[in-house]
Amino acid sequence: MTTYTILPLFLGNLRGWEWLIIFLAILLLFGGKKIPELMRGLGKGVHSFRKGVQEAKEEMNRPLDETASKTEDK
Repeated sequence: MTTYTILPLFLGNLRGWEWLIIFLAILLLFGGKKIPELMRGLGKGVHSFRKGVQEAKEEMNRPLDETASKTEDK
């Protein structure tokens, strides 16, 4: 099995107590004041990733003629 198939299986088997223990370990490692900063950074990263994916989709869906005319104008 590859890592990609093992990871979702591992996360799917976690129950309430396991999540609580993981949360408490993170709280002890980073402290209460640092967690909001970590989550904010994570949110910004996800937003940036989604924006990049959307821009890539738009670029791929753009007709070739429009792309060729932009390069000729420069």
